[in-house]
Amino acid sequence: MGSKYTKRYTEEFKRDAIALVDSSGKTVIAVARELGISSESLCGWYRRAKADQGEGARDELTSAEREELKRLRRENREQQQTIEILKKATAFFVKESDR
Repeated sequence: MGSKYTKRYTEEFKRDAIALVDSSGKTVIAVARELGISSESLCGWYRRAKADQGEGARDELTSAEREELKRLRRENREQQQTIEILKKATAFFVKESDR
């Protein structure tokens, strides 16, 4: 999804950057500029942290909800594949029993 040039930041770095935004009174963009990181990245981290603390937008998912949604989508996809296989197997055996 990200390019091979995408930087990975540690959770500790992200927490410190978010804390700096909260404690400094500066904007997210100003702090991102000071740290030399993408303002979009810091905005996303900040928004997610606020959602996890219950301070985000009403429709914003927490990290736990986001993980659960990801797990449920994966399970749903696996179940759909199983259903398709069973449908094909049923059709095959129905055809074989008609011979």
